[in-house]
Amino acid sequence: MLPPRDNFDDLTRDFRWDIPARFNIGVAACDAWAGRDPGRAALIDYNGGEPVVHTYGALRDRSNRLANGLRRLGVERGDRVALLAPQGIDALAGQIAVYKLGAIAVPLALLFGREALGFRLRFAGVKAVIASAKGAETISLVEGGLPELRWLIEAEASAARPPVAQTWSRVALSDLIDGESAAFDPVDTGPDDPALMIFTSGTTGPPKGALHGHRVLPGHLPGFEMAYQFPPRPGDVMWTPADWAWAGGLLNALLPALTLGIAVAYGRFERFSPQGALQLMADLKVTIAFLPPTALRMLKNSGQNPRDFALSLRAVMSAGEQLGRDTYDWAQSVFGFAVNEFYGQTECNLVIGSCAILGVGRGGPIGRVAPGHRVAIVDANGREVEPGVAGQIAVRRPDPVMFLGYWRDEAATTAKFTGDWMTTGDQGAMDADGYITFVGRDDDVITSAGYRIGPGEIEDCLSAHPAVQIAAAVGKPDAVRTEIVKAYVVLRDGFEAGPALAEEIRLWVRERLSAHEYPREVEFVDEVPLTTSGKVIRRFFRDKACAEAALEAVSNA
Repeated sequence: MLPPRDNFDDLTRDFRWDIPARFNIGVAACDAWAGRDPGRAALIDYNGGEPVVHTYGALRDRSNRLANGLRRLGVERGDRVALLAPQGIDALAGQIAVYKLGAIAVPLALLFGREALGFRLRFAGVKAVIASAKGAETISLVEGGLPELRWLIEAEASAARPPVAQTWSRVALSDLIDGESAAFDPVDTGPDDPALMIFTSGTTGPPKGALHGHRVLPGHLPGFEMAYQFPPRPGDVMWTPADWAWAGGLLNALLPALTLGIAVAYGRFERFSPQGALQLMADLKVTIAFLPPTALRMLKNSGQNPRDFALSLRAVMSAGEQLGRDTYDWAQSVFGFAVNEFYGQTECNLVIGSCAILGVGRGGPIGRVAPGHRVAIVDANGREVEPGVAGQIAVRRPDPVMFLGYWRDEAATTAKFTGDWMTTGDQGAMDADGYITFVGRDDDVITSAGYRIGPGEIEDCLSAHPAVQIAAAVGKPDAVRTEIVKAYVVLRDGFEAGPALAEEIRLWVRERLSAHEYPREVEFVDEVPLTTSGKVIRRFFRDKACAEAALEAVSNA
C-alpha cells in the first residue's frame, strides 16, 4: 500500500517499488484474503432484488475446483484460456483458476461479433474457452475454424450449434467442477511470467494482444490507491460498468480492489443504463467507482440527477478517454467532489493521474505522473521536450505495469519503443507544474490553419449541448486549411435534425472553446460506434470525411 503522505511531491519522491520475487495474481486477488478471512465479501451480485454475496472463501474453493478441472482437460502452464462471459462469479473464478494454473487468461468481450471473436481466438491460439450462452452461440458461428481450440466450457446451457468440422468438445462448467477437490496448489510463478493477454481496442488498426506478466497487478496498486483516495476504508464497495475484458474494468477496478480486500459489485446490464447505474450504486452503498468518460457523459445527459439518489460515493475515477472540462465540472457539482482522472494504455496503464485529497487535479489536464513511473513528452527522436511543447506521451522502461510484448508480433513490439521510451501514439503537453494535457492520438489530431487540435475537448463540449447525446469530431481534408473540424452528432430524443440546430451547435462550441476549434460542418447520424472499452471509433468517421472530401473535389473540378 502507498505510505501516507501529506502532499503529492513527498509521496512521489519517497516511493519505492517492492515487487515480490514470487507472485501470482490468483493468490494475491483471492487466496491471500481467503486464508485470513474466508467469510469476507469478495463479489456482490446485484439483480434488483436481494443481493447475493460471494465470499473470498467461496471464490477460492470454486476457482480451485475449476483449476483442477482444467488441468484434467489438459490445460497446462502457458496455455491460453479465454473468458467470454459477463461480469460475475464464473468470469472471475475462471480468471483466478487460470492464473493459479500458470496459464494465460485471455478475457474477451461479449460484444464481439463472430469475425472479431474468431480473429482473437485464432491469433491467441486459445486452447479452452469459458463462455456464457451468448458467448458459446457466437463461437458456434465463427467461420474459418479454430484449429487450436480444444474445449468450450459452457457456464450455462446454450443452443450453440456445433460447426461442421469442429476441433473442440463442449462441456458444462458444472460437470467440469463437480467432484473436483477444493484444494489446489497454485503454480509457482514469478512477476515476469506471462499471466494475462488483453487485446488493444483497435482504434488505429488491427487489435494486438498485449501480454502482461503477473507483476501487472502489484504495478497497478499505487495508481489504484491514489485514484480512490487511499487508504481503503472498512465497508468500501467498488463498482464499474466497464467490461472486465477491458484493461480498465479489470485493472482499474476488479483485481486491485480484490487484492486490497474491497468487495466488488456487479450488475447484469446488457447496456449501460444511467437509471440502473445510479440505483445499483445507491442500493449497494457503493463507495468507490470507476466510471469511464462515456458513462459520465451519458449520466450527465440522461436527465437523472445523482443528488436524487442516496449515494454513498466518496471517490470516482475516470479513464479511457479525455474527460473534458464540462463533464469534470458537472461531476464535481453533483457528486460533491472532483473525479480523479487517470491515463494509461492496454500496454502500460495507470501511469498518469489525479488525487484530489493530495491537491492534484484540474479540469482539462489528465493529471501528473503517478508514483513509481517515469513519463515524459518526447519528440520523434525520443528526446524530452521543454514544458508547454507538444509531443508524444512516453513511458520509460522498466516499469511494473508495462507489457511483456505483443503476442506473436516482435516487429510491433520493437516499433513501440524509441530507445527506452515506450511511445503511446498519444499527443500531449506537460506544463511547468508537471500537469499533462492529452491532445489526442497521433492520427486523431486535427491540423487546421496551422493549429493542432485534439478532438476530445470538442466532443466533450458538443455533448454538453442539450440536444446532443454523443458526438465524434474528426478532421476533414480541406484545400485551404489542410483540415476542418467536422462533427458527427447523435441527437437526444425530442430533437429534430436540421440546418438551424446544426448552426446552433456550431456556435455553442465556438463560444465555449475557440474560433479554430468549432466544427465548421455538423452532420447528424443515427449512431456513433464505440469500441468495447467505450471509446469513439473516430477512424470510421475519418474515412467517411475523407471520402466526402474526395467526392467534393471531383465535383468541383
